[in-house]
Amino acid sequence: MATKTMRSGAAAPTRTIPIRKITNDDLRTSLAQGMNDFLAMRGDLFFAGLIYTLIGIAAVVMTTNEPLMPWFFPVVAGVGLLGPIAAVGFYELARRRESGQTNNNWSHFFDVLKRPAADDMGIVAAVLLVIFLGWLLAAGILYALLFGWATPTSISGFLSTVFTTPKGWALIVLGAAIGAAFGWLVLALSVASLPLLVDCDVSASEAISTSWRATQANKSEMLRWGVIVTGLLVLGSVPLFVGLAFVLPWLGYSTWHLYTRLVDREAIPGRRCD
Repeated sequence: MATKTMRSGAAAPTRTIPIRKITNDDLRTSLAQGMNDFLAMRGDLFFAGLIYTLIGIAAVVMTTNEPLMPWFFPVVAGVGLLGPIAAVGFYELARRRESGQTNNNWSHFFDVLKRPAADDMGIVAAVLLVIFLGWLLAAGILYALLFGWATPTSISGFLSTVFTTPKGWALIVLGAAIGAAFGWLVLALSVASLPLLVDCDVSASEAISTSWRATQANKSEMLRWGVIVTGLLVLGSVPLFVGLAFVLPWLGYSTWHLYTRLVDREAIPGRRCD
């Protein structure tokens, strides 16, 4: 097994992994292939999608208590920032199907933990978690600047304040802008890094660098991808997150196919993929 730059005391030199330019057709094809994967493996995988749905519902229940009410919208909006972590199991299933393995079921969802780069996936997951906490902190500071530290006394009063007052609309507009910046950062760091780590025995630093370079080389296409992902997550979240049981697997598979277009896997130095 190759020595990883972020695991070893004697760091090996980081090798540049080749990336590709993509087009809007690649986005459409990735979504179509992701849907094909979902339809081929849909039965057992509702299990994995429902886990994410239950997490979302639990987050909403927690933030509708009076002391946590100001965190309601940041938590709901920020759930998508952790989506790439929840999707790694779908990347593994897509990898298995691509390689011709036909015995895919929900138990293989967790085979991702057996991949050579599992520890590095944990590093990337930790980075995304820090970004999520940073988003919550930024949202909390924004709320405090606009409304002070007073705790809302009821859900109806809180919603009325947010949607019917100038400060409330300032919170919505500024919060959306800040959230978009955090969302772009998560997209740039994770869209290719986590699929690459599922696919190949590379380091977290190599994977993150590859994802960042791929995103910067395809800014307009990746912005469109971000809008698509956000729109689907919103649609999936509206009915008490139930739609995420469908949306998350579809996006997970689609992201895998997008990764195969963004990264020239055959040209990876010292190819370490299987």
